Amino acid sequence: MPGASKGQSAGSEHLDLPIEGMSCASCVAKIEEGLRATPGVTHAAVNLATNRASIAYDPAVAQTRTFVDVIHSLGYEVPVRKVQLAVRGMHCASCVERVERALLMVDGVVSATVNLVTERAAVVASATTAVSALSQAIREAGYEVIDDGGSSAAPDYELEARAREVRTLGRKLLVGALLSVPILWGSLPHMGLMWIWVPSILENPYIQLLLATPVQVWVGWQFYRGAWAMARHRTTDMNTLVAVGTSAAYGSSLAATVLPGLFRSAGLDPQVYFETAAIIIVLILLGRYLEARAKGRTSQAIRSLMRLQPQVARVRRDDREIDLPVGEVHVGDLLIVRPGEKIPVDGVLQEGRSPVDESMLTGESMPVEKGPGDRIFSATLNKTGAFTYVATKVGGETVLAQIIRLVQEAQGSKAPIQQLADRIASRFVPVVLGIAILTFLAWSIFGPPPALTHALVAFVAVLIIACPCALGLATPTALMVGIGRGAERGILIRSGQALQAADRIETIVLDKTGTLTRGLPMVTDIRPLNGFQEADLLRLAGSAEWGSEHPLGEAITTKATQEELVLVRPDQFRAIPGQGIEAVVESRTVLVGTPRLLREHGIALDGASTAAQTLADEGKTPMYVAIDGAAAGIVAVADTLKPNSSPVVRALRSRGLGVIMLTGDNLRTAQAIARQVGIDQVVADVLPDRKAQEIAKLQSAGKRVAMVGDGINDGPALAQADLGIAIGAGTDVAVEAADVVLVGDDLGGIPTAIALSRQTMRIIKQNLVWAFGYNMILIPVAAGVLYPFFGVLLSPMLAALAMALSSVSVVTNSLRLKGFREPSL
Repeated sequence: MPGASKGQSAGSEHLDLPIEGMSCASCVAKIEEGLRATPGVTHAAVNLATNRASIAYDPAVAQTRTFVDVIHSLGYEVPVRKVQLAVRGMHCASCVERVERALLMVDGVVSATVNLVTERAAVVASATTAVSALSQAIREAGYEVIDDGGSSAAPDYELEARAREVRTLGRKLLVGALLSVPILWGSLPHMGLMWIWVPSILENPYIQLLLATPVQVWVGWQFYRGAWAMARHRTTDMNTLVAVGTSAAYGSSLAATVLPGLFRSAGLDPQVYFETAAIIIVLILLGRYLEARAKGRTSQAIRSLMRLQPQVARVRRDDREIDLPVGEVHVGDLLIVRPGEKIPVDGVLQEGRSPVDESMLTGESMPVEKGPGDRIFSATLNKTGAFTYVATKVGGETVLAQIIRLVQEAQGSKAPIQQLADRIASRFVPVVLGIAILTFLAWSIFGPPPALTHALVAFVAVLIIACPCALGLATPTALMVGIGRGAERGILIRSGQALQAADRIETIVLDKTGTLTRGLPMVTDIRPLNGFQEADLLRLAGSAEWGSEHPLGEAITTKATQEELVLVRPDQFRAIPGQGIEAVVESRTVLVGTPRLLREHGIALDGASTAAQTLADEGKTPMYVAIDGAAAGIVAVADTLKPNSSPVVRALRSRGLGVIMLTGDNLRTAQAIARQVGIDQVVADVLPDRKAQEIAKLQSAGKRVAMVGDGINDGPALAQADLGIAIGAGTDVAVEAADVVLVGDDLGGIPTAIALSRQTMRIIKQNLVWAFGYNMILIPVAAGVLYPFFGVLLSPMLAALAMALSSVSVVTNSLRLKGFREPSL
């Protein structure tokens, strides 16, 4: 599954790129600004939690390489790797150009060089670009790939990049801690803790300088690198604050150590603050280390989905069975699946039967019985039987791949509530620098002696305490976990905007057919007359309908088959438009249809009208059956309710939501269904093109409306609603009109989606309140507003600890969503 994913619309393409080196919301703002200023880019959004950039662009103007260069120029990295591919079938320079051009069109490819002599392609691509995608591009260009690096399945390079980041931070953190602890120990007398024994060598400022320099230069190098990249573009970010703050403490200490006489000649005490600079760097790295580990857990849902994909498929080729990597399976291949194995790619079952566990895609725990002609999906689990099936979708076209792509794009999106945080973060660092400078000047001029010492401490504390990281992580981390949690339950929330919209919904409009009901007519009642037995009535009616293509006739035949009745083909069959059918079965004349059909054949209804009316009032369709000129009974057919329709409606109403049923059926049938599920308000006789108008009417009355439909004929209404929910779309997860897609057919996903959105938004608001409140309260404290009243001046080291913990607390709070449970019905 490529990490750089591309979606196309008219004249534009979409690309997701991983980014390394971002540390706060201002990093996000700078990269977004740089990408949006790039010619050809129509949209750019950067997510700090996923470390990814989502870019919409015109491929005629810009390419992946353009964006990588822009990101590099801003001081950040796009993780890339080099891939060597053996290519066969090239004969000349034009072949080389063709292969290179095909590779450059693959999502995430930065460069591609093909050597005609060695017949190898050297590709530099985004670290998450699948090798199989490169191989496929070469094959589609008309050439052969002999090997693709030993595996056709792309490893989880994004996970490796995260692990590499954690290892690097951990190594620097360890070295920094080992060097900083002796500095802190040697500084205890300077901090007033005279009663603690300290080796005299550690009090030596030159020894402290020797220990502090590697911490400042090597351990803290990433802050300088980031600050310098921002300075080159005449801007600032969180790295600027850390670099300036620690450099101020380290630089003044260096001067006091090397040139103490200069300080004394100015009447100042040459004090050193090596422990401040070193401990600040170590504490900030500790925060980033904990943050990186926690952020890795926020993307666990995606990795879990990716791990579902089997790596090997058993394929029948040339009359023999061979095991192949999944990446080498083609559409049309015949695959064999044994009991207990996962299904490698999507397809249509050809031979055999078996229950299949689809819970990993739909969230529904009960296995689904599959037989010839049924569709089956990649990563679902075959239970007890063996079967053969034909591959219809492979690679990025499978349902699992579509789900992963949708979830990745949704996790990289932004909720409207994040816009305020982004605007503040983009202006935050310059404001903090200004506050820090004013603080330094105020303490230098008006502070008590030693004024310069107090000024330096307050200056560094303000720079370090002001952390836009928590502000930048508040929304995306919660979105990642919430959207990922939904995907694990078969609920695909397509964007942060959709999730926020779901939290504000007041009215739920439910389509009837295919949503509240199964969408297929079924026999519900059999009422024999004139001495006929129920089984005989059903057998003869089912046999008469054998050749019928009418859904009601098929329902009768299906019911007879389920009852294991022996059906026979009719000797004669005639369909009578608008009335029913006439057939001869086992030399007996059978009529199935309307009362008019029986009357025109001179057959008395024998009091069946009363029973038929009762069934009709219940929303069922009564079909009269006559055998050999006499009324034999009534078979009622209806589109039956799904098992949990009523509990779901109750659950929605109990949460304060208004529930309305919208249907094209007649009012009597609609009201009968509504009574069964507990819906009071019904809008019936509505054609598909008028459903959107009905939604608009509700919106004009001031209601925030969610429309729930099957995602096919309800498209306009789904698009019109504040929130469109497509249900039962397991084979079409990319329903464009829907904001939320329920992969399974379970209505329980509706209250679950609403509850998940509400809890996610609650977490986001908690995060934002904490992030805003943290800065609003602690920046003045760091500046020294408490000093005139309580004599308290915040230590820069405590400021660093508070700053580190603020980001960790936001991510940890978001991770609470992993414990989300579906509401009970």
